[in-house]
Amino acid sequence: MARFTIPRDVYFGENTIEELKTLDGNKAVIVISGGSIKKNGALEKIEDYLKEAGIETRLFEGVEADPSDETVMRGVAVMNEFQPDLILGVGGGSPIDAAKAMWIFYENPNFTFEEAAIPFNLPQLRRKARFVAIPTTSGTGTEVTAFSIITSKETELKYPIADFNITPDMAIVDSNLAQTMPGQLVAHTGMDALTHSLEAYVSIMANELTDALAMKSIEMVQDHLVESYEGDENARAKMHLSQCLAGMSFSNAILGIVHSMAHKTGKMFSIPHGCANAIYLPAAIRFNAEVAGEKYADIAKRLGLEGNTTEERVNALIGFVEYLNNALHIPTSLKEFGVPEEAFLASLDVISEGAVGDPCTSTNPREISVEQMKKLFKTAYYGE
Repeated sequence: MARFTIPRDVYFGENTIEELKTLDGNKAVIVISGGSIKKNGALEKIEDYLKEAGIETRLFEGVEADPSDETVMRGVAVMNEFQPDLILGVGGGSPIDAAKAMWIFYENPNFTFEEAAIPFNLPQLRRKARFVAIPTTSGTGTEVTAFSIITSKETELKYPIADFNITPDMAIVDSNLAQTMPGQLVAHTGMDALTHSLEAYVSIMANELTDALAMKSIEMVQDHLVESYEGDENARAKMHLSQCLAGMSFSNAILGIVHSMAHKTGKMFSIPHGCANAIYLPAAIRFNAEVAGEKYADIAKRLGLEGNTTEERVNALIGFVEYLNNALHIPTSLKEFGVPEEAFLASLDVISEGAVGDPCTSTNPREISVEQMKKLFKTAYYGE
């Protein structure tokens, strides 16, 4: 039996944050990182629409790039004092992920991060609050997923929380909110979205529903990502929806070793998550093609890439990824990104063991050993 879970309501298109005027509730905590969402007026609009709905608001800001357990618990303290019946995560993946985790511990004060990190182990939610996610970047898809990644402040280990209970109740994918992203963020988040779809398509958990969403998202990346990077407003809107489709797909099909590798090296080497995915993706496709070649070839065929055999089409798909990386000015290797060779080699054992043990590796189409992972990391480091 397969299961497919997404938010009950997904509003998408221009000015869809106006739907906040229709919400039922009394009090809402709005969780943000800060900065641009305040400067561009989006936060003020959100607060005004909630006020129009008769909902009192409290702002929690300052969520960092890799949200920590300490930040989460500070947010929980605010919620315990304010007692909201609505929680809004607004921004990129970090504030939405943080807000999801706050929701867990607000409703279940005796639960622990260690318990939350056990896949599909969360207690019931929605006894105190409902969750609304509003993305302002076009890559993570977290507004429609069952995932949240939180980092331990003390150990820097990540708590990967995976449970359908934290799938938001409502996602508002307002394309206007994506128009002010700087080009580099467009590039990195766009490649994150592509990686989500490619990994979901070849996952051992893939099915007809997830495949349809992943493939449509990939087609939209092909049609719109470079133009979005160059500032085209319509392309920005299309990519905002593309990443949402990718999120629906991977939330149900899960991911693979590209994300496992990125999870273990992003914070260590200060590589933006989408950039790390883009660097690792070509090598991972080549590795996985031994068992997932037909599915990769199917993607290439649907994209109209050249090739008659499975091998030719896999190579064409890798070439497509490399073309995007070049067009988006993303480094081709960890070395080109600027990771010091000495630091990389010194950490190779740790990151390889960690990536093999990452939950995303369990749904990768091809099994991988620690030694194979080391070779894959070296390929990505030297750009071989």
